[in-house]
Amino acid sequence: MKVKFDIECTPEEARQFLGLPDVQPMQEKLMKQLQERLEENIRAVSAEELIRTWMPATMQGFGEMQKNFWSQMGMQAGAAKNDDKDKD
Repeated sequence: MKVKFDIECTPEEARQFLGLPDVQPMQEKLMKQLQERLEENIRAVSAEELIRTWMPATMQGFGEMQKNFWSQMGMQAGAAKNDDKDKD
């Protein structure tokens, strides 16, 4: 035997009926605090500071990548020369 009930109610009414707490005031307060903190951080950080912060690491990483690239190219060129010598 199957019994099916369709109940139309708002989420607030369902929450009250089931005895669940109303967290909407807490969510509003937390969202307001989060918005204030984000606005403060945005005002405090300028684009120039971000670039200065990121550029050294990026440039250092790029330099390392270049060194690895050239060392690999040198090894491959050296290996090709050695192969040519071995054939002679």
